[in-house]
Amino acid sequence: MLTANAVCSASWPEWLHFRQMFITPEGRVVDHSTPNKQTVSEGQAYAMFFALAANDRSSFDNLLRWTENNLAGGDLTARLPAWQWGQRTDGSWGVLDMNSASDADLWLAYALGIAGEVWNDRRYIRLSHALAQRILNEETENIPNLGLTLLPAPYGFTLPNRSWKLNASYMPIQLLRWFAQHDNDSRWNKLIQSSNRIILSSAPRGYAADWVVYSQEKGFQPDAVGLGEGGYNAIRVYLWAGMLSERDALRPALLKTLQPMATLTEAKTYPPEYVDVMTGEVKSAASAGFSAALLPFLESSNAHSVLEQQRQRVQKYSVRTDVYYDQVLYLFSSGWQSRRFRFQENGDVRLSWVKSCTPGG
Repeated sequence: MLTANAVCSASWPEWLHFRQMFITPEGRVVDHSTPNKQTVSEGQAYAMFFALAANDRSSFDNLLRWTENNLAGGDLTARLPAWQWGQRTDGSWGVLDMNSASDADLWLAYALGIAGEVWNDRRYIRLSHALAQRILNEETENIPNLGLTLLPAPYGFTLPNRSWKLNASYMPIQLLRWFAQHDNDSRWNKLIQSSNRIILSSAPRGYAADWVVYSQEKGFQPDAVGLGEGGYNAIRVYLWAGMLSERDALRPALLKTLQPMATLTEAKTYPPEYVDVMTGEVKSAASAGFSAALLPFLESSNAHSVLEQQRQRVQKYSVRTDVYYDQVLYLFSSGWQSRRFRFQENGDVRLSWVKSCTPGG
């Protein structure tokens, strides 16, 4: 059961398990379920945020060091990190895809910026600023009628016929607000506006899509390659929305638009692993990790009956301890619910240990 205790680093068992199960001594987050034992930049960035929330600076530094040395050629000020690393077909290990992932880059820059403040480390702050500027310069594009928009990566998402492939789960509003507050670059506010529109428009029936295609002529369309489904990407749309500050001006409309997912989950007794975003047809039942991911959204929506229903489902079936992605969803959910971290109106994050614990423990 997820509880509501604000405690220090040593007593966050979910983090300690994640660290033991998925992070090597060198600081690499391994997805054991993949044939090439891959590491993705998203996993490195998420783990750094969790280490920060756990007041685990040694793990934070290991994760940062491995990321910089192996995904960024030894210098995060010079390039964005490659998104995928693992075992190649010839048996060697290294970068599998040099393209970066903008959601990972946002979380990485955000974790570094917050860490620089709470641990009083100027290098973290410099790295955060350098990454933030590269995100703006390399991972955005001015799209007709949308304005400045966050692309999923620098390459591969600008399509023929003036179309773009976009992902709403790559756009956590609370992070964009923090950059707008700290970077003094007007482009962040433009990204907030376009991101909010994309989140709302990618859920035309209240079910967030994994991917959407936007064109000036047709507007938003379900991504044909993804069969118009909401699944492993989309679950994060509800998670980020649920963790928004209650004072965020965009929160009410986001929660209201996404309410059909709460209704569908209650009716089925489980969240869908995949749902047709246009019809609401459920393809299959999701894991308990998806149920955990929905809890902040359900709590923030005051959806009390389905909230209790899904809490019981998490308790009954448990989140699989050996599945990387389920554990990521669970750590975000449990950390937020236990008030280990809470995002503020301006994007700052309130960490439970900052006032009650010795930094760097």
